[in-house]
Amino acid sequence: MPARAKLFPVKHVIALDVGGTGMKAALVGADGTLLHEARRATGRERGAEAVVESILGFAADLRAYGEEHFGESAVAAGVAVPGIVDAENGIAVYASNLGWRDVPMRQLLGGRLGGVPVALGHDVRTGGLAEGRIGAGRGADRFLFVPLGTGIAGAIGIAGTIEAGAHGYAGEIGHIVVRPDGPDCGCGQRGCLETLASASAVSRAWAAASGDPEADAADCAKAVESGDPAAVEVWRNAVDALAAGLVTALTLLDPRTLIIGGGLAEAGETLFTPLRAAVEERVTFQKLPHIVPAALGDTAGCLGAGLLAWDLLSTEVSA
Repeated sequence: MPARAKLFPVKHVIALDVGGTGMKAALVGADGTLLHEARRATGRERGAEAVVESILGFAADLRAYGEEHFGESAVAAGVAVPGIVDAENGIAVYASNLGWRDVPMRQLLGGRLGGVPVALGHDVRTGGLAEGRIGAGRGADRFLFVPLGTGIAGAIGIAGTIEAGAHGYAGEIGHIVVRPDGPDCGCGQRGCLETLASASAVSRAWAAASGDPEADAADCAKAVESGDPAAVEVWRNAVDALAAGLVTALTLLDPRTLIIGGGLAEAGETLFTPLRAAVEERVTFQKLPHIVPAALGDTAGCLGAGLLAWDLLSTEVSA
């Protein structure tokens, strides 16, 4: 009977991307290789405490998988979460879609994982980190990553890092007011960009215009491609609002590359062709950036969480 092959240890980290309904996870090698991938529901229907326990349990299972298949435990973990994040202190401050406040995520995860270092990041900024280093922004010294999903946020990339701002709120482009007389926003303002140009905003507008309460932004894009005049109007309004918000961001940040992701970007050139034209029409002295689609899709947050974990380790070693 042949002897069992010797298991050579493979150094790796745990990467977790926590969304409103599901979690994406991976074990990531030192060279960025995805050694193992998995997905799991957050369990938010069972309440905030259940969500936290789901995260901790998923991380523990990933650690056990690494021990069994790669010969050692993960050396660190990175986790990306939605909402307001105090990354410096490792606290998930607030996330309305998960029902939590002031969750000491770094402490809880570190405890469940045997005391390994844990990096915590905001989901969009973490996704932006991945897009900037290994995705659509690779090679760009300055970029802005804007995913158009349920809401709109942004990640400001500078020389391979993400600028979080003095209080961790940098990049919240979705709350630039582009139509002062526009719809009410959950932030307390009116006419914020995300109330007009997010995937959910387009879904609402198209559902109303089409008379189909089940219609969404993807349906609107298909109707635009078929020449439906009502869909074209809904789409034009969203693109015009988006262009107005982006030109404000270009004026302030002067990025070399503008990366557009999220559900709305899945419309491809149905979005990008009119958007590039609308931005170009609005600029005066500003330099036009390259406007490109995101490259990593829904894996960006998970890949970015892995980068956060490896960055944390390198920082600790250099210190």
